[in-house]
Amino acid sequence: MRSNGFRLTLLASLLAPVAAFAQTAEPQTAAPAATDSSEAAQAVVAPATTEASVGTPAAEATGATSPATHEVPATSNDADAATQERVAQEDPQAGATTQPPASEPARADAGAQTDAEQAFGDIYGTQEFADPDLPDAAVLPGTYDPWEGYNRRMHRFNNAVDRRVAKPLARGYVRAVPRPVRLGVSNFFNNLSQPLTMVNSLLQGKPKQAGQAFGRFLLNSTFGVAGLFDPATRANLPQKSEDFGQTLGVWGWKRSRYFELPLFGPRTVRDVFGMAGDAPLSPMRQVEADRIRVPLQGLQLVDVRTQLLTTDSLREGAQDDYALVRDAWSQRRDYQIFGDRASKDGKDLPDYLQEQEDSTVPIDAMPVPVPGNG
Repeated sequence: MRSNGFRLTLLASLLAPVAAFAQTAEPQTAAPAATDSSEAAQAVVAPATTEASVGTPAAEATGATSPATHEVPATSNDADAATQERVAQEDPQAGATTQPPASEPARADAGAQTDAEQAFGDIYGTQEFADPDLPDAAVLPGTYDPWEGYNRRMHRFNNAVDRRVAKPLARGYVRAVPRPVRLGVSNFFNNLSQPLTMVNSLLQGKPKQAGQAFGRFLLNSTFGVAGLFDPATRANLPQKSEDFGQTLGVWGWKRSRYFELPLFGPRTVRDVFGMAGDAPLSPMRQVEADRIRVPLQGLQLVDVRTQLLTTDSLREGAQDDYALVRDAWSQRRDYQIFGDRASKDGKDLPDYLQEQEDSTVPIDAMPVPVPGNG
């Protein structure tokens, strides 16, 4: 018994300097998750100190137990830190579980966000990229169409006539007539529209364009064999198309109701008044013999429909054919009246806006017999 007591006393005296050295060498840390390990260490040290303090009289006489009994409780926190560090080195996974991951607070703050949403926010951020100083988006003016109900019904009627009469005639005309002949027919009717273009160009304050229209009519009517050929284009005289409806727009009638006429197709109220102003100036109206004028007007109608065959593919599969035709025609009409033939940066406009050939049915193309003419 004396030998065992002496050994315990010696062990306690050896542990006291080690604990004191650990206290001075490492900062005091507290790890809430390691309470189980610290309690175990206290359980190991406590019996030894207790048994040493109640040892034999020889041990009490030497006084070796007094340092251990006073030093061990003072260094229990240091022993806990050393024990926790040793456990973490031996088992890294066990040490890692004692502290919550850094992402848990962020996930708690995110509320109802999923892991994928949180990851996306970590990568790309959650701030708004729109510039609050930018002005509102430009709103383009739409077609003024308060009579849409009537216009849609008339559009269905015109489409029915087109499918059963005009389109089959145009396709048969393309198959039966060679292309050079069809081109000559188109040149002939375009040449007849130049006097009307000349007058309306003057009314719009475009004297240069009026002179070019007069030159085209004179040159094509003589050297072009009544307009069947087009030497004026080779002479750098551009073809323009002006009517009284455009003149009214230039004069200030800028906004007009969309109005689809039977057989004539898309128009505006302004263009209806323009047609009335163009009729007396049409060369075709000057032909008094109905047996000559009516066939020519019928041929002109077929020629106009032939030029529109290339646009049929654009209308196939359209969800709303009426809105497509209305908006496309209105856009081109606005450019004819208000738009320049070149944009501000000097580049040419798209071909479908620059094209001068009138793709709508002109007033003089409708074969209406004049009473009293034979």
